Amino acid sequence: MSLILLELAADQPLDAQQANLRQALPGSEGQLVEAFAAPELTEHYFVFDGLDEAAIAQLAERSGLRPLNIKAVRLVGEAAERTAEARYLVEWDLPEGLTMAAYLQRKAEKTPLYAQVPEAKFFRTYVCEDMSKCLCLYDAPDEAAVRRARAAVGAPVTRLSRVANDDSVPS
Repeated sequence: MSLILLELAADQPLDAQQANLRQALPGSEGQLVEAFAAPELTEHYFVFDGLDEAAIAQLAERSGLRPLNIKAVRLVGEAAERTAEARYLVEWDLPEGLTMAAYLQRKAEKTPLYAQVPEAKFFRTYVCEDMSKCLCLYDAPDEAAVRRARAAVGAPVTRLSRVANDDSVPS
């Protein structure tokens, strides 16, 4: 699966940006996998499959949207069919020098520790292939539970936000 993350300024509603992207999306070449945002964030996030970074840039241009970032990402965790259940987004600016191999090894070792915080459910992470950051989606009753879950696995939080997602995006 070739996944690309498109970050757009939150200067329009998420559903309006999504509609513009869908209208400009080439027929069978790729698909929008997931869209999510948080009211307090200045970005909206869109994950596409089947298109490369250049195609996403062209798609954004055809949609009349200006990308903040377009990056290849790797999915770690569950597929996006459970978007509607994700309530929190954790953004983590990854430390310089961290490799994907080291990140994945650490993730595999630490993931079982989430059991220490059963009220928080980790769904998935989109890790930028350039190792600049990752976006992690959780279900939890509150921010404190997400922070406890992150502490249990020894993972920092750069930003934590309540998710406003669009559960109509097909998986």
